Amino acid sequence: MDFERFSELAVKIKNLPLPGTPSHYKMAPESRIRELKSGTTIGLTPKIAGVMVLFYPKKGETCLLLIHRKTYEGVHSGQIGFPGGRAEPSDKDILATALRETWEEVGVLPDRIEVVRSMTSLYIPPSNFQVHPYIGLYSQGTPFVLQDSEIEGLVETSFEEVMDESNLVSRELSTSYARSIEVPAFYLGGHYVWGATGMVLNEMRELFKQVL
Repeated sequence: MDFERFSELAVKIKNLPLPGTPSHYKMAPESRIRELKSGTTIGLTPKIAGVMVLFYPKKGETCLLLIHRKTYEGVHSGQIGFPGGRAEPSDKDILATALRETWEEVGVLPDRIEVVRSMTSLYIPPSNFQVHPYIGLYSQGTPFVLQDSEIEGLVETSFEEVMDESNLVSRELSTSYARSIEVPAFYLGGHYVWGATGMVLNEMRELFKQVL
């Protein structure tokens, strides 16, 4: 889909009701759903993070930016995710966090992003993070500049690829909370995208399906 057409669709989703947690659960293994529904996280004080679901034009077509995180000692080592990260005391709000982290990780200045809307926040038990996603448009399409210390590379995928039902798969994975379990995932750009990133992607998909 060309970026001009996509930008028109983005306007239409601004005030739609969010698909919410049910759309997240469609991309979660049963064990995770049981954990989230059990209420065992009530009373915990989660760390707060903001992430940006960033769309941009590439050769006229609409693409979505995902990042491949470097290997490190942590539960999200080597995973595919969105630009974003932990809130800092200097951030005005969670949106400011998402914009600042996007700038730090992929070099997109905050004032170059047109923020379309927020989406449903979700809790990530293994890392005790409450993640707040935002949809943004980056119309300039100038080259990304990666933060070498954190980002292994980019995963650039078209809007059509994300929306294509055939790219919804199930894969056996060993995660931070279970060994060899079947996990719903997206297969995008040669990578399996699952966990919280897959949950956010699915809400975005269901939001856009309302205007396609």
